[in-house]
Amino acid sequence: MTAETELDPVIHAPARLRVVVTLATLRDGDNLSFTRLQELLGLTPGNLITHLRKLEDAGYVTTVKSGSGVASRTSVSLSPQGRKALDNYTAVLRQLLDSASADGTSPQ
Repeated sequence: MTAETELDPVIHAPARLRVVVTLATLRDGDNLSFTRLQELLGLTPGNLITHLRKLEDAGYVTTVKSGSGVASRTSVSLSPQGRKALDNYTAVLRQLLDSASADGTSPQ
């Protein structure tokens, strides 16, 4: 398999896939607060931070911190690179499922 036909390991982790898919539902330029994203996904703050760092390191999400102290807010958005990576991930997954169906096998 080539890079274009392999599932992206950064997105493939279930929690990170949920983050990317959730952010992909937003219009370009829109974002979610860290707290709202945490509520939607049901992740602990530490778990979400870990996954966001991995996605941010890959260039798939952008986090912006504003304010300070108790009034600080972190906004999270999907980058154009992240949207492209999700599109590619989805296409590869469809190819894998289609090829399994064509071979007469069903994915387990």
